[in-house]
Amino acid sequence: MVDLHIEHHFTDGMYARKMTIPKNALVPTHRHVYDHFSVLASGKVMVTVDDMSQIYIAPAIITIKKNQRHTIRAFEESVWICMHATTETDIGRINDAISLETA
Repeated sequence: MVDLHIEHHFTDGMYARKMTIPKNALVPTHRHVYDHFSVLASGKVMVTVDDMSQIYIAPAIITIKKNQRHTIRAFEESVWICMHATTETDIGRINDAISLETA
């Protein structure tokens, strides 16, 4: 398991998860309950959504639609921030609030 140095940020009705993805690391395939934005703040990644892949170089804002399986592969150390509309603020329950089962 890769250490993504996850930071959790909360505000009224919004949750942001900041990850520092090491070079050549893969964020496992997953999917979410709602559409959400992801921000590539630094680095270069390939995002695979369902079976389509696209390369992004920071800065970039990516829209991931609900229920789409997506994976992130870093070509260099990259900072990735996912933003979700949710009132859940318990880190232990946040994945249950925003994610579907691991794909």
